[in-house]
Amino acid sequence: MSTVTTTYKVSGMSCGHCEGAVSSEISEIEGVTSVKAVAASGEVAVTSGAELDDEAVRAAVDEAGFELTGRA
Repeated sequence: MSTVTTTYKVSGMSCGHCEGAVSSEISEIEGVTSVKAVAASGEVAVTSGAELDDEAVRAAVDEAGFELTGRA
């Protein structure tokens, strides 16, 4: 099975709780196998079985209370 890892830029994350909130919401997207959010860099690496819809990722980040600013 092939996987795709995409790194997104997320503004507003400042701590481990923020990382957890973003990771939790993105993890609920169908096909996502892992999420690693790093508050210090504002980057979120998302691994999935196929290319994700950026709007689905944006909605998940919004739900967590942060803003997706684009791909890294």
